[in-house]
Amino acid sequence: MTHYTYLIRLFSALNGLCSSITESKHIKAIKEPWRWSSWYNALGQMLLTNQRLDKLAASRVDFRTRGMLLEPPDGESAHPAPTNAEEQTNTDPELPSTIQSASLLDADVSADSEDIDAPTSVLVHVELARTSQGKKHPQNIPALANELNIPNLAELVQQFLIEQLYPDKDPAQIPSGIMDCPRYNGRIQVFHSAVSTFFAPSDLSGVGGMKCEHIRMSPKWRNGHARKDCVFVITDPNIPGMRGMDIVIQWFNRIDDAPDEDTGMWVVSPSSDGNHAHYAVIHVEAIFRSAHLIPVYGTEPLPSSIQSHHVLDIFNLFYVNKYADHHAFEIAW
Repeated sequence: MTHYTYLIRLFSALNGLCSSITESKHIKAIKEPWRWSSWYNALGQMLLTNQRLDKLAASRVDFRTRGMLLEPPDGESAHPAPTNAEEQTNTDPELPSTIQSASLLDADVSADSEDIDAPTSVLVHVELARTSQGKKHPQNIPALANELNIPNLAELVQQFLIEQLYPDKDPAQIPSGIMDCPRYNGRIQVFHSAVSTFFAPSDLSGVGGMKCEHIRMSPKWRNGHARKDCVFVITDPNIPGMRGMDIVIQWFNRIDDAPDEDTGMWVVSPSSDGNHAHYAVIHVEAIFRSAHLIPVYGTEPLPSSIQSHHVLDIFNLFYVNKYADHHAFEIAW
């Protein structure tokens, strides 16, 4: 094997060995099973896919040996072109092809963003999930305040209702007495996710430049730890860039009036109201899209026990990552 080094220097590979062979096997054994999986705990799904493909290949050989499967004549495809009637049947929107159905994954297990083939309609539109959590969570405001540990949730709802009912009135005309303020004592529903559809022609998007992202807030994401996505919130549509928006999980505020000189990214920190985190009730249409925060690390290495779901609780400063994609770069400047 001493000649291996010499041959690699001459041909960048062993003589007679082409890397395209292993690449083709890698596509069949790894890439394609990965695309057919749900992308969550995919290893077991990929192994099962490979096992079934091996069984199908063995069955095909056995059927041919027994004369149960005829070989197509030379020059003819094993899959003949469909007739006009078959073409009309195959174009039925209720019967997508195998390749199409592999890409139409359930929203809960698919990638967090995808392009959509829809015309350009609005700059951004946000919709809640189709189904709520039902009785898994409280269905009234006081009980939800206890679960979320937000004692003033009822007051935040009142403030939100006042902003919605009196958007253009002078503050002096707004009711100040507790009995005059609008209150909501009815039934509520809790949703763990929303979909933001926005115009992002700079990224991979549909024909109209539209793209959608899944925004999630789950106490036990996939039966594991909590997942708390960050989002951009439009606080002033007349001011461009980060000067016209904040980031909310609770509330995160900008540290300075300009981005960091070294990184070019804005620095934010969790907002507080006294000794408590600063929360707010906002309209769902105020959400723009998801945001990616990077902790401002110190000089000491982190303990190995620190996981990704701990980050928002243990760090006090974060960079707003404008390099996450082209659209984030356009809005977080």
